[in-house]
Amino acid sequence: MTLALSDTVTLKLLDDSGAPAWDAYVLAHPAATFFHRAPWRRVIERSFGHRPYFLYAEQGGRIRGVLPLFHVSSLLFGSALVSTAYGVYGGPVADSPDVLELFYERAAALAKELGVDHVEFRSSAGERPGWKRKEGIYATFRREIGPDNEKNLTAIPRKQRAVVRQSLDKGLDTQIDGDIDLNYDMYALSVRNHGTPVFTRRFFHELKAAFGPDCEILNILKDGEGVAGCLTFYHRDEILPYYAGGTPRAREFGAHDFMYWDLIRRGAERGCRVFDFGRSKAGTGPYNFKKNWGFAPTPLVYDFFLNKSADIPDVNPLNPKYRIFVSTWQKLPVFVANQVGPFIARGLA
Repeated sequence: MTLALSDTVTLKLLDDSGAPAWDAYVLAHPAATFFHRAPWRRVIERSFGHRPYFLYAEQGGRIRGVLPLFHVSSLLFGSALVSTAYGVYGGPVADSPDVLELFYERAAALAKELGVDHVEFRSSAGERPGWKRKEGIYATFRREIGPDNEKNLTAIPRKQRAVVRQSLDKGLDTQIDGDIDLNYDMYALSVRNHGTPVFTRRFFHELKAAFGPDCEILNILKDGEGVAGCLTFYHRDEILPYYAGGTPRAREFGAHDFMYWDLIRRGAERGCRVFDFGRSKAGTGPYNFKKNWGFAPTPLVYDFFLNKSADIPDVNPLNPKYRIFVSTWQKLPVFVANQVGPFIARGLA
């Protein structure tokens, strides 16, 4: 598909042959994130069946902007175009305001063509006619780290730093890129305990296969038994711990504190200069946990185009309408939750 929009710029749909140029652009553009990378196109399609619409702007044979979109369709949660599905960041990245505007126009037009309820960009380019902004729900937590790990440690507030030091004496071991299924199982257990359906196990395997060393599987072991784990992304000079979980024994040994310090330490040794603690909902436990580590919240603003929807969707566990579902899900046996969860989580993109 090629859509001519001016004498010099066209919007094109990414295919496999264009992926290297797409990723070169993403790695070079300061506003692009890990969630703009080309491999997401196949990872999400293979894991969940959502059709990708990865649009890029081309001018004079060069890419001038990218927009990774997924058509997420669910009987429970409706139909939407999302950038980027299962990511905390997304939306269009462009070299100029004119190219950026083309992406907004094309996404709205595509929403009408496909008949989706809405479009969601997990970033914001400011007020736009016909678009609405969602803010005040999420914040992201990012902080610089340096090559001196003693300074990285002292940058953690005193009370939390003491907790980290205590965890170092609990006999915990680190396993890198070991048992991916153990990692998933610990994450799935944590998700069940929070009352949220877990996605398919295949997703973890697809992520690792697609991103290789930029997708790290970290397991924390106590006497050879997994107690905590995290699937972590690397992007340029950033480290992004993304899917984390643990067993009931994790708190006993301070496994999560040990794990996040280990990620900061090894990220710095790998040359990372930014630790991205990820997105959390305001007022939740994870939000406060990240603040305790000395990370300041930066509010996230998302852009929405409402095609068939009357209001911006609010599908999250804090919504009172889902309270009974959350409490019921927390009581399910883990085996049942892991079997049923992926069918529901498919629409929670």
